[in-house]
Amino acid sequence: MAPSRQQQSSLGSVQLPARVPTRRVLMPVRSGRRGDADSSRGELGPNAPSHSRTFQHVFTFPHSVRTEPLQIRNFIDGQFVEPVGGRYLDNIEPATGKPYSQVADSDGRDVDLAVATAEKAFAGWSRTPAQERSQILLRIADLIERDLEKLARAESIDTGKPLSLARTLDIPRAVANFRFFATAILHTESEAHVTDGVAFNYTLRQPRGIAGLISPWNLPLYLLSWKIAPAIAIGNTAIAKPSELTPMTAYLLCEICREAGLPNGVLNVVQGTGPNVGAAITAHPKIGTISFTGGTVTGRKVAEACAPLFKKVSLELGGKNPNIIFADADLDAAITGSVKSSFANQGQICLCGSRVFVERSAYHDFVERFIDQAAKLKVGDPLEPTTDQGAMVSKTQLDKIKFYVDLAQKEGGKIALGGSTPELINERCQSGYFFQPTVITGLPVSCRTNREEIFGPVITITPFDNEEEVIGYANDTDYGLASSVWTQNLNRAHRVAEKIHTGTVWVNCWLVRDLRVPFGGMKASGIGREGGEEALRFFTEPKNVCIAK
Repeated sequence: MAPSRQQQSSLGSVQLPARVPTRRVLMPVRSGRRGDADSSRGELGPNAPSHSRTFQHVFTFPHSVRTEPLQIRNFIDGQFVEPVGGRYLDNIEPATGKPYSQVADSDGRDVDLAVATAEKAFAGWSRTPAQERSQILLRIADLIERDLEKLARAESIDTGKPLSLARTLDIPRAVANFRFFATAILHTESEAHVTDGVAFNYTLRQPRGIAGLISPWNLPLYLLSWKIAPAIAIGNTAIAKPSELTPMTAYLLCEICREAGLPNGVLNVVQGTGPNVGAAITAHPKIGTISFTGGTVTGRKVAEACAPLFKKVSLELGGKNPNIIFADADLDAAITGSVKSSFANQGQICLCGSRVFVERSAYHDFVERFIDQAAKLKVGDPLEPTTDQGAMVSKTQLDKIKFYVDLAQKEGGKIALGGSTPELINERCQSGYFFQPTVITGLPVSCRTNREEIFGPVITITPFDNEEEVIGYANDTDYGLASSVWTQNLNRAHRVAEKIHTGTVWVNCWLVRDLRVPFGGMKASGIGREGGEEALRFFTEPKNVCIAK
């Protein structure tokens, strides 16, 4: 998703708040707009005179951040390189609505370069002993952990999420991803089958070659590392495409990989838009494996591009997740957990429980207490330590949220909390993309608001009368990613979990993740599974060897 097409004649001087000593970097930057790189309206378009395309951009880094060029370039063959077309897009800070850096606007030519170097690197990397690969991935994890504060701040600025969330969730999870798969490859096993005294069979699981990894903007380093780590741990080489909306931590990860000693060409990162870069990756005949996380509409296009080429594909797509609260639940725990599952990361997590169903006898008490707790969430500057809710990732996303809140009211819903942008956050954030936590009641289960993914801090609460009814409500959507069930009745928990059509069911909790378990969705929420053994198998090709006795 790209921000709105707003004309910008100059980036001017941008200073990011810092809580530690800073130093400035001055450099020339060519301009385009993310999502509007070919605009002929702005003075900084590609056809403008050279003097209007070059200017001084002041960027303030925390002292701990290296003074790398302000332009976020591609990482190919172990080097940061300009995009072949020489074009860049503005990288917007969601909390301010203003550009603070630039990201390469790459295309298929850049993907071709990445494929050539990944193909060359595969020969050596695939034969590197697992112990050596493991040590390199563990060094990457250690360096991410060393730079946790720098990466968390970069993630907060790039996405609009609270710094506290990036510090406690996003970056620690990236560390865990690399450590998990670095050690997992040391404990693999293979199947063997004896065929009635006639033959002996064993299975080889070999790296497939070049993997194309496309990740979304909501949890940038968290999800990109979730793909990179298993792909390269098992011996593949990779071409990754982070979202053009949130490219910064992928860029910083490349620095870390180089410092950790990852051989050139094993990981290549091509920055740019979905139509220009993502499409080129999915269509490239030498990229045989595609792992995509993103929206269902785009996922369908990825599947259509990969099918004729017989690529191995994993799609982790959207969700419209049910959160079911039975009257016998521990309401204190259910309310606290439900507020978190509704509004974490401003509701911009595919696993958020956006449809809350409460047993009728507990409905009024739950709604009243839920609203009281949600109203205490502080919407504010993401870099402030007291902020609970930051900014939406882009103006496009903010406008989408506003659209669905208006639609909900047209469909008969009542805004019980929020429903609009907040009052002025502070002077720095006066043009940022903020929206209040919003609770809507009184909607029919089958309305659009209850069936379509909003991906923001907007949830609906609906009463139900019995177990069979709420299971029907929960499954009344095209999606099937995740669900939560709150009850103290263990037998009921097992029954409901078995009947809900989602890839993950949490009971009396939310977002408790074990990296060993399979993760993925049903229906329009995707195909395939990530995590643990599922991920290692996805990135390998099984081969049976049959030896006659």
